[in-house]
Amino acid sequence: MDVLVHVAEGFIGMFQKGGETFMGLFTGIIPTLICLITAINAIIKMVGEERIHRFAQKCTKNIVLRYTIFPVLAVFFLTNPMAYTFGKFLPEKQKPAFYDAAVSFVHPVTGLFPHANPAELFVYMGIAQGITTLGLSLGPLAIRFFIVGVIVILIRGIVTEKITEAMMKNKQVKSDSDSAQTMSA
Repeated sequence: MDVLVHVAEGFIGMFQKGGETFMGLFTGIIPTLICLITAINAIIKMVGEERIHRFAQKCTKNIVLRYTIFPVLAVFFLTNPMAYTFGKFLPEKQKPAFYDAAVSFVHPVTGLFPHANPAELFVYMGIAQGITTLGLSLGPLAIRFFIVGVIVILIRGIVTEKITEAMMKNKQVKSDSDSAQTMSA
């Protein structure tokens, strides 16, 4: 009987700890996130969506900008998961690479701009807790995450674009071969 009581207390205790964590977030990070999201939406309204669209189209012409500035802006302004909609400015063959770059950036951006992907805060704050326990500042960690993230998304974007091009070319060759066989039969 004592075992059942212990299991029941442990079970409800897990939810009580979850509630404490939720209240900590609700009184801590959530108001900050709401303010950040409001500020970003205000910037978009002030700059104008059309201008942002024109700028995005210019960014996609250069491979380095396409897989650095473009995904960073998408994640910053539209946040996760809406950032992936910036892919609409790209030709079909570049969309997988953009998605790869953008999805790879939603964690590194969190230290500097937590509004971009609040779900990743749990991961970042877990790492940050170790840094703050040592009495160190989180600023250098956030900046390093951001810089490394930009380098990684550039590499991933270029590699994924090359892989996509090869696969599309292979598919086209196979399709042409199948068409030629059908015509000769």
